[in-house]
Amino acid sequence: MTSLDISPAARRMWQVPSYDIKMWQGRQHPWCVVIPVINEGERIKSLLAKMAALKISDIADIIIVDGGTTDGSLELSALQQLGVRGLLLKTAAGKLSAQLRCAYAFALDQGYEGIVTIDGNDKDDPDAISQFIKALKDGVDFVQASRFVAGGVAENTPKSRDFAIRFIHAPMLSLFSGFSWTDTTQGFRAYSRKLLVDPEVALFRDVFMTYELLAYLSYRAPKLGYRCVELGTVRRYPQGEVPTKISSVKGNLSVLAILFKSCFGCYNVKEGDYK
Repeated sequence: MTSLDISPAARRMWQVPSYDIKMWQGRQHPWCVVIPVINEGERIKSLLAKMAALKISDIADIIIVDGGTTDGSLELSALQQLGVRGLLLKTAAGKLSAQLRCAYAFALDQGYEGIVTIDGNDKDDPDAISQFIKALKDGVDFVQASRFVAGGVAENTPKSRDFAIRFIHAPMLSLFSGFSWTDTTQGFRAYSRKLLVDPEVALFRDVFMTYELLAYLSYRAPKLGYRCVELGTVRRYPQGEVPTKISSVKGNLSVLAILFKSCFGCYNVKEGDYK
């Protein structure tokens, strides 16, 4: 399935990791919320319960993209009761960026006008989702959650991570992208369809396998003139636990390497990238 803004030839060039559709109840809304997960246990259940209480499914379709959960937290009937309309299972290699490429390709094929992404580890308050969708309706192409702007709240953020975001990650992406970012490592975001299908963005490439997409899109979208905003949101880390898939040393060094590659244009689309 393709739509008028994606030619069949362009769609065939997309590099999308293999995935299985475990559940799909069809599109109801112009917007969807994509939740990447892997073994989130009670955290994903808590997040979905909050979203159900907020009646998010009344304004957007909820789609979970699973990286290979084995903890039993994604039982289909329970997901359906909490308003989830889709469950995709990535079957290929790769981490977060590979999961997101699966979900974004699926969502674009289904005709969604915009996509909100929120991590499945229950650190973000989903109450802001309605504001993200309103921004998309108003013509914004990239909405970034921020705990550091007016209305934002940061609770129990590890000091090393707070320092890295404030003094390394966000300043570098601000300098090189031309947009004043404050909170660039957050996965709580929204993107317009126009941004995601742009061949100059070229989202669907196998170079995006781990955490590249977060930094790359924060750099690339402003450079291409897309309308970007940050909205204040609440991000809470639980006491005594840091729910993250990024290891403390090797993982953080990898994130820094991705940051530098993004800022220096290493992920920009080049002739022959799809060959």
